[in-house]
Amino acid sequence: MSTRTMDYKVKDLSLAEFGEKEIEIARHEMPGLMALRSEHKDKKPLKGARIGGSLHMTIETAVLIETLVELGAEVRWSSCNIFSTQDHAAAAIAKRGIPVFAWKGETAEEYDWCLDQTLLWPDGKALNMILDDGGDLTNVVHDKRPELLKGIHGITEETTTGVHRLYQRAAKGTLKCPAINV
Repeated sequence: MSTRTMDYKVKDLSLAEFGEKEIEIARHEMPGLMALRSEHKDKKPLKGARIGGSLHMTIETAVLIETLVELGAEVRWSSCNIFSTQDHAAAAIAKRGIPVFAWKGETAEEYDWCLDQTLLWPDGKALNMILDDGGDLTNVVHDKRPELLKGIHGITEETTTGVHRLYQRAAKGTLKCPAINV
């Protein structure tokens, strides 16, 4: 595994060039994100957003990440699944200096570590938004890092499993910030 002052951890940074080629292809398949970039890049509408993301670390997610950054957000990223990371995509994002903690075949302990790294901003400030797939990052914040909740403006969740977890928290009164099913 490659590390650079723990700003990222990916399987092999030398895969970045291949990742960049694949990301370029993916951009052409994602016209909505590309239109957002074109229309809003100079305005930086996401300036001040500190986004912790836990989605499948694929080339498509790489396009989302670069879009968020281009629109002004700061991001830290991990995968939501120990087997779904495309190592070339993670390497391409890491090589750009964007904090990503993901590689295919993580152990359960490594997966938990990656989620924790997604929450640790080097300047000591906290994230203010979560993009989640499955609810693991949301659960870590609620169950292990509740001090971070006060700064979180909202959570997006994209899976049925994650949404069920949110409904369970809401029913118990333990969902401590707004959440949106996307």
